[in-house]
Amino acid sequence: MKDVFDPGVAHEITERIRALRPGTQPAWGKMDVGKMLAHCCVPYEMALEGKHPTAGRVARFFLKTFVKRGVVGEKPYRKNSPTAPAFKITDERDFERERDRLIEYVERTAELGGEHFDGLESPSFGPLTRLEWNNLFYKHIDHHLTQFGV
Repeated sequence: MKDVFDPGVAHEITERIRALRPGTQPAWGKMDVGKMLAHCCVPYEMALEGKHPTAGRVARFFLKTFVKRGVVGEKPYRKNSPTAPAFKITDERDFERERDRLIEYVERTAELGGEHFDGLESPSFGPLTRLEWNNLFYKHIDHHLTQFGV
């Protein structure tokens, strides 16, 4: 898995994002490119902005027990995997605004570095290691950029 905290990898990701166009069509799935970009911002909003509520005790137990390994492990996501409610984007999104927001998050994550994220609380899974945050960020964004052919 590539290291999102490495500035070279962050640059590679941002170049892939910049290759998208408003009319870029997905190879699978239902989201348009603007919604996908907004969707890809959600993990960064969780980690950096605290925009999403922490799961309750029962939900967190379920997420940690049955979902966490699939989200933060090394195994890539399958096409058309189920989407958690916080990640569902239903309203229309401005392509340029969402593209710029995502690029800013990717660059900010690399600037902060892995040490910043080591032990940082996830609202769904509790504290995650640097490696778990890396896997979550990289495989999620790579999955969707691949979905849109970049």
